[in-house]
Amino acid sequence: MINGLKRAAALGAATVALAAGALVGTVGTASAAPQHHRPPVASHHCQDARGQWARQWHPAFRDRHHRWHPGHWTRAWRPVHRDCHR
Repeated sequence: MINGLKRAAALGAATVALAAGALVGTVGTASAAPQHHRPPVASHHCQDARGQWARQWHPAFRDRHHRWHPGHWTRAWRPVHRDCHR
Protein backbone atom coordinates (compact mmCIF):
# COMPACT_ATOMS: atom_id res chain seq x y z
CA MET A 1 0.00 0.00 0.00
CA ILE A 2 2.87 2.37 0.79
CA ASN A 3 4.40 1.71 -2.63
CA GLY A 4 1.07 2.58 -4.28
CA LEU A 5 0.92 5.89 -2.42
CA LYS A 6 4.51 6.70 -3.34
CA ARG A 7 3.79 5.85 -6.97
CA ALA A 8 0.66 8.05 -7.00
CA ALA A 9 2.56 10.95 -5.39
CA ALA A 10 5.40 10.64 -7.91
CA LEU A 11 2.95 10.47 -10.81
CA GLY A 12 1.10 13.53 -9.50
CA ALA A 13 4.34 15.48 -9.08
CA ALA A 14 5.44 14.57 -12.60
CA THR A 15 2.09 15.65 -14.00
CA VAL A 16 2.27 19.01 -12.20
CA ALA A 17 5.86 19.58 -13.43
CA LEU A 18 4.88 18.73 -17.00
CA ALA A 19 1.87 21.05 -16.91
CA ALA A 20 3.96 23.88 -15.43
CA GLY A 21 6.58 23.43 -18.18
CA ALA A 22 3.90 23.52 -20.86
CA LEU A 23 2.42 26.68 -19.32
CA VAL A 24 5.80 28.43 -19.18
CA GLY A 25 6.50 27.43 -22.79
CA THR A 26 3.14 28.80 -23.91
CA VAL A 27 3.66 32.11 -22.10
CA GLY A 28 7.10 32.52 -23.65
CA THR A 29 5.74 31.80 -27.13
CA ALA A 30 2.79 34.14 -26.72
CA SER A 31 4.96 37.04 -25.60
CA ALA A 32 7.28 36.53 -28.59
CA ALA A 33 4.41 36.43 -31.09
CA PRO A 34 4.08 39.45 -33.39
CA GLN A 35 1.47 42.01 -32.44
CA HIS A 36 -1.23 42.80 -35.01
CA HIS A 37 -2.39 46.18 -33.78
CA ARG A 38 -3.45 48.73 -36.37
CA PRO A 39 -1.74 52.09 -36.01
CA PRO A 40 -4.02 55.11 -35.66
CA VAL A 41 -5.06 56.33 -39.09
CA ALA A 42 -5.30 60.08 -39.60
CA SER A 43 -7.73 59.71 -42.53
CA HIS A 44 -10.25 57.74 -40.44
CA HIS A 45 -13.64 59.39 -40.94
CA CYS A 46 -16.71 58.64 -38.82
CA GLN A 47 -20.15 60.07 -39.40
CA ASP A 48 -23.24 59.69 -37.24
CA ALA A 49 -26.25 58.49 -39.19
CA ARG A 50 -29.57 59.41 -37.68
CA GLY A 51 -32.38 56.91 -37.22
CA GLN A 52 -34.71 56.48 -40.16
CA TRP A 53 -37.45 54.33 -41.60
CA ALA A 54 -36.25 52.03 -44.39
CA ARG A 55 -38.13 49.76 -46.75
CA GLN A 56 -37.48 46.04 -46.35
CA TRP A 57 -38.53 43.38 -48.88
CA HIS A 58 -39.94 40.07 -47.65
CA PRO A 59 -39.81 37.49 -50.47
CA ALA A 60 -42.72 35.25 -51.45
CA PHE A 61 -42.92 31.82 -49.80
CA ARG A 62 -45.11 28.81 -49.18
CA ASP A 63 -45.99 28.02 -45.59
CA ARG A 64 -46.04 24.57 -44.03
CA HIS A 65 -49.63 24.09 -45.22
CA HIS A 66 -48.50 24.77 -48.83
CA ARG A 67 -50.36 28.07 -49.00
CA TRP A 68 -48.76 30.75 -51.17
CA HIS A 69 -47.84 34.09 -49.59
CA PRO A 70 -46.73 36.76 -52.07
CA GLY A 71 -43.74 38.99 -51.38
CA HIS A 72 -44.36 42.36 -49.77
CA TRP A 73 -42.63 45.50 -48.53
CA THR A 74 -42.59 46.63 -44.91
CA ARG A 75 -41.06 49.61 -43.19
CA ALA A 76 -38.40 48.90 -40.56
CA TRP A 77 -36.81 51.38 -38.18
CA ARG A 78 -33.04 51.66 -38.48
CA PRO A 79 -31.71 53.17 -35.23
CA VAL A 80 -28.96 55.77 -34.87
CA HIS A 81 -25.56 54.31 -35.74
CA ARG A 82 -22.05 55.41 -36.68
CA ASP A 83 -20.59 54.85 -40.17
CA CYS A 84 -16.78 54.81 -40.21
CA HIS A 85 -14.91 54.93 -43.51
CA ARG A 86 -11.23 55.15 -44.33
